[in-house]
Amino acid sequence: MNTQEYKHTNSLMNESSPYLLQHAHNPVNWYPWGPEALEKAKKENKMIIVSIGYAACHWCHVMEHESFEDEEVAGYMNENFVAIKVDREERPDIDQVYMNAVQLLSGRGGWPLNCIALPDGRPIYGGTYFQKDQWLDMLSQVSGFVLNNPDKAEEQAKSLTDGVQNNEMIYANAKVHEFSLDDLDNIFVKWKNDIDFVEGGSLGAPKFPLPVGYQFLLHYYSLTKNEDALTAVTLTLEKMANGGIYDQIGGGFSRYSTDAVWKVPHFEKMLYDNAQLVSLYTAAYQQTKNPLFKTIVFETLEFVQRELTSLKGGFYASLDADSEGIEGKFYCWKKNELKEIIGNHADLIIDYYNVSGSGNWEHERSILYKKVSDKEFARKYNLTEVELSDRILEAKRILLNERSKRIWPALDDKILTSWNGLMLKAFIYAYRVFGDPDYLKIALKNAEFILTEMKSEDDRLSRNYKNGKATINAFLDDYAFTIQAFIALYQATFDEKWLKEAQQLCSYSIEHFLDGDSGMFYYTSDLDQALIARKMELSDNVISSSNSEMAKNLFILGQYLYNEDYIGMAKKMLANIKQHALENGIYYANWDILMAWFAKDPYEVAIVGEDCEAKRKEFDSHYLPHVFLYGGKTDKDSTLLEGKLIEGNTTIYVCRNGACQRPVNEVNDALVQIK
Repeated sequence: MNTQEYKHTNSLMNESSPYLLQHAHNPVNWYPWGPEALEKAKKENKMIIVSIGYAACHWCHVMEHESFEDEEVAGYMNENFVAIKVDREERPDIDQVYMNAVQLLSGRGGWPLNCIALPDGRPIYGGTYFQKDQWLDMLSQVSGFVLNNPDKAEEQAKSLTDGVQNNEMIYANAKVHEFSLDDLDNIFVKWKNDIDFVEGGSLGAPKFPLPVGYQFLLHYYSLTKNEDALTAVTLTLEKMANGGIYDQIGGGFSRYSTDAVWKVPHFEKMLYDNAQLVSLYTAAYQQTKNPLFKTIVFETLEFVQRELTSLKGGFYASLDADSEGIEGKFYCWKKNELKEIIGNHADLIIDYYNVSGSGNWEHERSILYKKVSDKEFARKYNLTEVELSDRILEAKRILLNERSKRIWPALDDKILTSWNGLMLKAFIYAYRVFGDPDYLKIALKNAEFILTEMKSEDDRLSRNYKNGKATINAFLDDYAFTIQAFIALYQATFDEKWLKEAQQLCSYSIEHFLDGDSGMFYYTSDLDQALIARKMELSDNVISSSNSEMAKNLFILGQYLYNEDYIGMAKKMLANIKQHALENGIYYANWDILMAWFAKDPYEVAIVGEDCEAKRKEFDSHYLPHVFLYGGKTDKDSTLLEGKLIEGNTTIYVCRNGACQRPVNEVNDALVQIK
């Protein structure tokens, strides 16, 4: 990089994270997290500013412009503090610690996250976004407090650090727990009070998708046929698909809606949201056969292939909310633009997407969204639904081409293992349900990328990949979501290579992350340099917690490998968390899916013979969350299928708890055995 054109250059210039590089030419003398900055703070007895954000974060950009690019602010920070910038996506372990501290102080959190710590790294004060004057005032007050009240400052740091260390820690529950459908009913009864049965999602604003919550509700419906649970899912998915949170032209979802009707999004597009939503829409299509859900899956995966996929097959992290310094400018349109670009049928498109002359959002621009069903809209214009669809598709093609000429939002092109695992699974699931062979090719390419670029010979994963290098040791979510994806790849291909890879990663996780006393997993490896707290990730949020995903992985691998120890570990973890799961609905939804498997034993279904792939496709036309498929053309060299091949036939075995029913040859007959 040629630094001569910049007035300022700091230590971030040697980093690979796009977020850190955004700050490399601030007048603030930023350091990356590491020994140099931490030792400097101790040596000079300076407090630390830990400032955490991510590349697609709009308010991070605002604070940078207002404060971190300001010479006055930078001068004060440089003189009185050691300033450390952290990419929360690369170092979620650091983010966990200081986010926890800010939440304990203020009851809320978010990004940018700005925490003030003593020279030894213990937090003493913090918050999220500060305007320039607020920021300078806060820094001055904290400096004065520590200087004039060293004993009180020490007491505050100790108390806050103790809180961080003890928060969300789980200890072994000695009580023997059983899990029942009544438990699931009780969870839903309480959860139901927070569901918006008019606009979908949770009541109020902002609205976050929280995909795992709706995965549980689909699973719950399959067990209980509770129509309210299914309605909560289908209404939410329809409202999101029609709303501004969905990119109506290019496919893919923004991170969340700032309002209660899914109209105005926070425009950044994150890989993890789109991965989980593809899996959710795919599952919902399996259950309902709603063609809208299929369309959303296809358009979103097309967006991922077009804008978030590297040549090597890795998936990039995100697209920024801003372009040309304006949030959402890339995605919004003026009415006269549409008239000029589309020409014929422009008025129909303008009406279809609720575009107004003065704009339905900011700067006379409109967010494209839909208010009514295509059936109702077609009737208004005296068109068939096919005719309407043709006109909309043509308009989308024209507008996507025109939009590509605009200045693009910045791409965060780092590759994160955990998020790649989520998107890998999404492509696999879409392949299983919709049968597009390209989805499987993309999935296999990504899986091989993980094996060759992110995994070492000793089964250790790396967290990140950028510019041909992986530089950070992986965290628990990297293992959990990669294991999940490799299990899914086995289920799609019946290639036992992927099950073995999953088991090896699981064994590594047990060796390096497990807390033997509680049976839960730490977020960081025992090989990592210690922070002020070693945290456990327990509750499910926009992404499922790494502990809930590991517990599910142990359960599934236990089923496939007849490993009762794995199943016992999963049960112990769930028992530790059960009371939280009963009381906190959507924020323990992934745990609730595991509870559903313990409440009603799942089926293992083996398909053996030449037509195993065709039979697998038949099964995958049904939503069967309590069925684990395995199979192959032969039982040779397979510990899973040993003795199950009947020459000349493709045979299906429906088993439960190791006991198999009478083998059958037709999927419909097997479905009868699956109660």
